[in-house]
Amino acid sequence: MNYIVLDMEWNQPWPGSPSAKKVLPVTIRGEIIQIGAVRVTEDQQVADEFQVMIRPKYYRHLNRRVSKLTGIKESRLKEEGIAFPDAMEAFRNWCGEDIVFLTWGFDDIGILRENLQLFGLETGWTDRWYNAQMMFNAQTDGSNAQKALKTAMEIFNIEATRPAHDALGDAYHTALICAKLDLKRGMEEYNAALKSHENGFHGAELPGCIERKVFHDYLDKRAALSSMSGEENICPICGARMLGSRWFAQPGHRYMDLATCPQDGKFLIRVRLSTQPDGLVRVSRLTYEATSEAAEAYARRAEKADPEDAGRSRRRRRRRSGSAQGDNSAQ
Repeated sequence: MNYIVLDMEWNQPWPGSPSAKKVLPVTIRGEIIQIGAVRVTEDQQVADEFQVMIRPKYYRHLNRRVSKLTGIKESRLKEEGIAFPDAMEAFRNWCGEDIVFLTWGFDDIGILRENLQLFGLETGWTDRWYNAQMMFNAQTDGSNAQKALKTAMEIFNIEATRPAHDALGDAYHTALICAKLDLKRGMEEYNAALKSHENGFHGAELPGCIERKVFHDYLDKRAALSSMSGEENICPICGARMLGSRWFAQPGHRYMDLATCPQDGKFLIRVRLSTQPDGLVRVSRLTYEATSEAAEAYARRAEKADPEDAGRSRRRRRRRSGSAQGDNSAQ
């Protein structure tokens, strides 16, 4: 048996663009443009490598954010890229038989399967896979936090020798981490580690946190946030339904809102959204005291929000003031 450490880069259409409005036969989160993989042998030796550039068929114009992050240009895809079915044939031939996939995170295998389905290709050969993050956490600090690849490398004193956000570079660094893990034990204990991850809260809270909860199986971000400001927006003290104000986005798929309980007053709500292996949305929710550091951060964010709205408010005040002066002069 061989372990195939897999990493990919994919393109996403710019919101509102013609590509984003395309109706595809299968819903995909992104179209793969680069695959990088490194073989780790059964005795955990880092072995040969595989890389392929893929010329996109559906999202042909490269999202400038994707290009900036990965360094991949459209010209490179046109020159080096091959069709996705051809890339998959080459990749499967390189992988061989009796393999287990390892990824750093939950997204890659899901994206791969979506693209395989889009092109009418078999997906069964991807069934044996594990998120190496879960093994790493279980065999290091036991936390539920999804650590960045760079953080894991620092913990294992692995020096970066390949570029980040490059499929082969990230796969290589992940392979170095995997080679230091007990992979057989990690597979045996994986279900327990996964359960701990699903039931736990990801990340550390700020001072003043009074409640932590995890919710699962929302269709998308809109449904998750609607639930968090609706039926799940419950006062941590009396259990009454609270009234939300407005969600403000923060880095890392995080959002915050200031909720009010008719009896117990205001509470700051912070949520983090993440994608489950089945593509549905998971919500980690923290509730803070209104006087907490997190609530102060919300207040600062609210003050900076909507400069256009603030401008319109100032104009309305000026118009009202002008109208009042006109009325006074008429008298």
